[in-house]
Amino acid sequence: MKNNFFAFVSRMKYIDRWALMRNSYTENISEHSLEVSMLAHALCVIGNKRLGKSLDAEKAVLVALYHDASEIITGDMPTPIKYLNKDIKGAFKDIEAQANKRLLDMLPDDLRESYEDIFFPKEDLRYEMKLVKAADKLSALIKCIEEEKAGNKEFHKAGETLRASVEAMDLEEANLFLKEFLPAYYLTLDELNEN
Repeated sequence: MKNNFFAFVSRMKYIDRWALMRNSYTENISEHSLEVSMLAHALCVIGNKRLGKSLDAEKAVLVALYHDASEIITGDMPTPIKYLNKDIKGAFKDIEAQANKRLLDMLPDDLRESYEDIFFPKEDLRYEMKLVKAADKLSALIKCIEEEKAGNKEFHKAGETLRASVEAMDLEEANLFLKEFLPAYYLTLDELNEN
């Protein structure tokens, strides 16, 4: 029996993000997914430690780790197209779901169940999924900051839009991250080492 799941998922490193933008450095979905996972974990920890919540940080990390895996099949659709209107957005959500199902079907039966609620999270993780979405936007915002620090003005408007989008989510965890942790991303390595 062929089990292609892990070999297929390893190809995340070949899918570049931000295809319509001039990049000072390329970012692939594997790198992006790692950062989103770390940020989702941070947001859940902030929620648990600072806000007294009982969030499943580990499950959020797993969902974040695989959140763009469908793009191995679909490619990375540019945001302006993906969200152009509700019909395109809905159609693309269906395509992503079909791609995720295809990936799951590559697993042997005895392992598939352990991955199903990562690719298709259950209702009891609804709030954690909002934090994963916030982490996804934060990761994109961080990319914009890094590009601007490298002198690339191409990402300025996207950065403004992403910050407003994170703020509009009205999640205490994300707002605390924006206030306390995001400013450090504007610093140079020397400045980071001063603390």
